[in-house]
Amino acid sequence: MREIEAGKITDVISYLCKEANFSLPDDVLSAIKTAKLREESPMGKEVLSLILENAQVAEREKIPLCQDTGCVIVFLELGQEVIIKGDIYRVIDEGVRRGYEEGYLRKSMVKDTCFSRENTGDNTPAIVHMEIVPGDALKIIVMPKGSGSENMSRLSMLKPAEGVEGIIDFVVETVEIAGPNSCPPLIVGVGIGGSFEMAAYLAKKALLRKVQGKNPSIEVANLERELLERINHLGIGPQGFGGRITALAVHVETFPTHMASLPVAVNLNCYAARRKGAIL
Repeated sequence: MREIEAGKITDVISYLCKEANFSLPDDVLSAIKTAKLREESPMGKEVLSLILENAQVAEREKIPLCQDTGCVIVFLELGQEVIIKGDIYRVIDEGVRRGYEEGYLRKSMVKDTCFSRENTGDNTPAIVHMEIVPGDALKIIVMPKGSGSENMSRLSMLKPAEGVEGIIDFVVETVEIAGPNSCPPLIVGVGIGGSFEMAAYLAKKALLRKVQGKNPSIEVANLERELLERINHLGIGPQGFGGRITALAVHVETFPTHMASLPVAVNLNCYAARRKGAIL
């Protein structure tokens, strides 16, 4: 068995929190540049130019891409031959606390959600999703998720008879209802199947995939392409000013489900599709 000191995880999480907020991933930047070439609306082109300029300034000056530095979603793939020496949840929160303090990042998390809504003051706790996988490594991905797009996400327990058309209608309707509030151009994560909570997890996990990537299933990849075409015909455009590019990509993840169920979750991500990862 391989041992990993918990303190090392704190250092990595702190670093990833800062870097994810300062730098857009290369695949997202590339997709925005391509979108600018394809966008037909002059206002849409201007918005995409400003988004690219903003990304350059943020990376150069080490300042946040967006004022909403989000709540911290952490995805872990923990090798089954790894032993973590310490409380992994505690050290992750310590990493978030340190990263947001050192990076002068806005702390957005509130406790006592229903009543006082007092700020926790350090952007903790992180929301952690962990999978056990083969091997002796620990993969960490930090995703700061702002609430503009998160609040416009939806989940529905469709009837199986509604089929693929029902799924398409629900996903497109979700983007249409969101309009400019979700800060397009979007990355649209879709989770289909499993259970109520699994569909939501799949939709979130789908946002981790590189923008140019396709689902390995031909049928699902075709569904992703059709959804992207339908969404980009809505005319919402960059930041809602009209145009062809409402979404940069649609990523669909699926899971087997009960014969009487068809859960569908849509998790929207604004153009600031921030994520940063490391492997220990």
